[in-house]
Amino acid sequence: MGADGMGAGLPAARPRLRGLGITVGTLPPGPRNAITDVAGVRVGHATIVHGDGPLRVGHGPARTGVTAIHPHEGSAYAAPVPAAIAVLNGAGEITGRSQVDEYGTLESPILLTNTLSVGAAHRACVEWLARREPALAAGDDFVIPVVAETFDGFLNDSAGQHVTAEHVFAALDGATGGPVAEGNVGGGTGMSLFGFKGGIGTASRQVALDGALYTVGVLVQGNFGRREDLLIDGVPVGRAIPDLLPERGPGRGDRDRADGSVIVVIGADAPLTDRQLGRLCRRGMLGLGRVGATARHGSGDLLLAFANAPEARGDRADRSALRATRQVNDRQLDDFFQATVEATAEAVLNALVAAETLTGRDGNTVHALPHDRLRAAMRAHGRLGEG
Repeated sequence: MGADGMGAGLPAARPRLRGLGITVGTLPPGPRNAITDVAGVRVGHATIVHGDGPLRVGHGPARTGVTAIHPHEGSAYAAPVPAAIAVLNGAGEITGRSQVDEYGTLESPILLTNTLSVGAAHRACVEWLARREPALAAGDDFVIPVVAETFDGFLNDSAGQHVTAEHVFAALDGATGGPVAEGNVGGGTGMSLFGFKGGIGTASRQVALDGALYTVGVLVQGNFGRREDLLIDGVPVGRAIPDLLPERGPGRGDRDRADGSVIVVIGADAPLTDRQLGRLCRRGMLGLGRVGATARHGSGDLLLAFANAPEARGDRADRSALRATRQVNDRQLDDFFQATVEATAEAVLNALVAAETLTGRDGNTVHALPHDRLRAAMRAHGRLGEG
């Protein structure tokens, strides 16, 4: 099966949730309904798909990749942004968390990949930054990259660690502010959602405040959920489509799969503080609940939020004693909370409807959500619009 794919890629041909006539929430989305509606945010993917048949560790089959998110149009190292990280269930990893907690800032791109490739992505990000930042290259400063993961071992030769520095560089260098490819791409290549194929999904919402229009964008790497728990706009779609469950290849037995995980990245262009961004992270958890997440024992459910408003950014070269800042009044955060809940839910569902059936190691197969049956279930509950 196919060769590795580098760069940002193009959106999948499959329609998105709204293209199927399904709308969740009430706030308006941004022009792309993507995290890149937050001005300056860039997303890139490197997708690794090669090999078929029985697993040979180190050889494949490989069904994995890496996704890169730059929080603004410049260098996050030179101009850190306010940020926060929250944990719903901690059976997962996001590097750099202690520093984000301590400083309340993000000073590297965000990388998403598979569990056993965190080390490779972390090292490659350091190398990539050192090539661009003289202080790092000279050893006069340090950086702790933010790398998050979910586990793709059902489809991928995860122990083979197929993500290389070249893949990380391609995702970082190929990141753009345009449409975002979803489904079986980048870090989401080998991931599953509610027993269907999952992966990368994104969405956005707009918030009007004091005569200005702000955007909250979300990108998820979704790899979680039991089929019977899947909800779409309150409709128990998972119970309406109980078949098409993941299949193990011949002779591979029926071992239970791990609980799975999700990474939620929330970006906003409003002047929000790290404390306020922590509050957005917790609302992202409500968005996961809207689609049926229960944060199971073995699930790593991790959320990161950042704000890239120019007045909120730091300056690594700034040594002034005092700094004046402007921030959204806490009493005006309700619409930002709602935007986060809605965009998180829709990002998960966009990943679900964009993903395509994929066969990986040992002939293991995860099926795509069938759009015709999804529409039928939504129509039966009066939740289908024009698509």
